Amino acid sequence: MPLYLRPRIDPPLASLLRAQTFLHSLVDALGSPLNVLLPEVVAENAARFRAVYRRHHLSGRVYFAHKANRSSALVRRLAAEDGAAVGVDVASLEELRHALGSGFTGDRIMATGPKDPEFLWLAARVGATVNLDSPGELEQLAGLVRGHGLGRVAVLVRLSGFESAAQGGTGTRLLARRSRFGTPVREAGALLSALERHADAVELTGVAYHLDTTGVEEKARALEQCVLFMDECRARGLAPRAVDIGGGFGVGYLADAGEWERWTTALSEAVLGVRPPLTWRGHGYGLRNEGGTVRGTAALYPAHRPTAGPGYLDELLSLPAPVLGRPAATLLLEHLHDLYIEPGRALVDQSGLSLARVLDVRPAGEDPGQYLVRLGMNAGDMSLEEHGVLMDPVLLARGEPAANDEEGPVGVYLTGNLCLEADLITRRLVHLPRLPRAGDLLAFANTAGYAMDFHAHHAQRQPLARTVAVEREGDSWRWCPDEDYWPITPSGGTTA
Repeated sequence: MPLYLRPRIDPPLASLLRAQTFLHSLVDALGSPLNVLLPEVVAENAARFRAVYRRHHLSGRVYFAHKANRSSALVRRLAAEDGAAVGVDVASLEELRHALGSGFTGDRIMATGPKDPEFLWLAARVGATVNLDSPGELEQLAGLVRGHGLGRVAVLVRLSGFESAAQGGTGTRLLARRSRFGTPVREAGALLSALERHADAVELTGVAYHLDTTGVEEKARALEQCVLFMDECRARGLAPRAVDIGGGFGVGYLADAGEWERWTTALSEAVLGVRPPLTWRGHGYGLRNEGGTVRGTAALYPAHRPTAGPGYLDELLSLPAPVLGRPAATLLLEHLHDLYIEPGRALVDQSGLSLARVLDVRPAGEDPGQYLVRLGMNAGDMSLEEHGVLMDPVLLARGEPAANDEEGPVGVYLTGNLCLEADLITRRLVHLPRLPRAGDLLAFANTAGYAMDFHAHHAQRQPLARTVAVEREGDSWRWCPDEDYWPITPSGGTTA
């Protein structure tokens, strides 16, 4: 029985995938691999997040986490949205420069991540909000403001190391997972003192956290402790007004929960040796067999998520806080706090795909009925597996099937164009409806979040994937190079 992991494909991405002749013509003209983006979808996703704000009667801003995708088209499309509702989160000097050049004004930009002096200087110069990770960053920023005669900079302080309430009457307190980013809550007193000392250079406008977890309870606990910390700030004469809860809202990549459950169960069985391997050379994705018992943790993204993106935010805001007992949204309303969020993957959900031409098909050694399919891309061009996301590509045939084509489900390993044993697009055996032929395309859906260009490189002088933006125009599609897209009419693209 084939173990499919078929992608969730919503409109208009589904409509784009049906335009096979158009997609083949793009790859013929621009080469393989090729990234294709739908800028309108990212604006629609922002509107869905904003609808959750309205449902809970909250104000604040949605900041796009730019690191998820380096596209100009996506950033420019978001720059055209309501400035009070949508901003951009930049994590480097170049991302900041790109956001400014794409139409964002400084007051709509949040500067996060590791910061060098040049990044801090430009953020302060253009009036961006700076999300500070440590007292050291605060000292550095204050020195730049004074040294260059700049105005006060709006800052948020990012906290980490949140604790739960005592468990079961034992007095045991549980720490949230450790993070590289943010100041531990227990050290926040020194941070408050530094904010008071540098009040001439910075203005505290909010408190932030970012937790690398899908656990909604852990995030609700952190949100509550941020609200309590802001009470302490006000008691010391500071006036923060926003809570920034970061990103991590997730994406549901797969269409069928049953397929995900069957595949993960089969992976454990294969690791134990009770069924044939599902992967190249028995790769276990973090699982191993120790004396007939499966050990380890699967390094896999939960690819089927019934609640993700705006739905996850809605769930988080509805969850009662563990100490105060009221929903997170109620706490924010009671304190008149704004809500900031920084979605990356979730904001570009369903807004892009990556295309690769099939170059060669051959049997996979001694395994009957299994094949190696070499693609015109490498693992850096389409890095779903690097992020633990397992999802089948969509086969886009070129022309009609030949009489001798192998029909029915067939298992293939997808390999890249680098001279490296490790250059595997998929380590798992992928089942396709038929055996691909040279010249066919494989379309990897929903790659705009981190998978499209996050790991792209020029190894062996292989070309980087070009990126195009597409828009529906009647019964056809209009396209233009990503760097030529502007959210005005007409787009200046080419119709095909």
